[in-house]
Amino acid sequence: QVQLVESGGGLVQAGGSLRLSCAASGRTFSSRAMAWFRQAPGNDREFVVITWSGGTTYYADSVKGRFTISRDNAENTVYLQMNSLKLEDTGVYYCAAGYPRFMTYRRGNEYDYWGQGTQVTVSS
Repeated sequence: QVQLVESGGGLVQAGGSLRLSCAASGRTFSSRAMAWFRQAPGNDREFVVITWSGGTTYYADSVKGRFTISRDNAENTVYLQMNSLKLEDTGVYYCAAGYPRFMTYRRGNEYDYWGQGTQVTVSS
């Protein structure tokens, strides 16, 4: 069993930065892929970024160059550094853990565990 708890969301002006954290319980953290998804009001949940257990990362085109994912296996925590935030980055951000297949890692149903989400609001 894995429990995920996100933190670090908040209100920030466009162009600003936030760092989200996702603390995980459970002994299998280091072996699992960890991902961030987000959901804006009225929109479907969308993939943001994944970090595989070996460290390989893939980003959605919309955040590439602005967001950086990192993981600390000793602390069972994954981070999402978000820079140059835009209005369209607003949403609830969720971290997810699992063993997704490579061809379908952008699909939420590939992940076994989810956090409760943290709100990110970018204002003009």
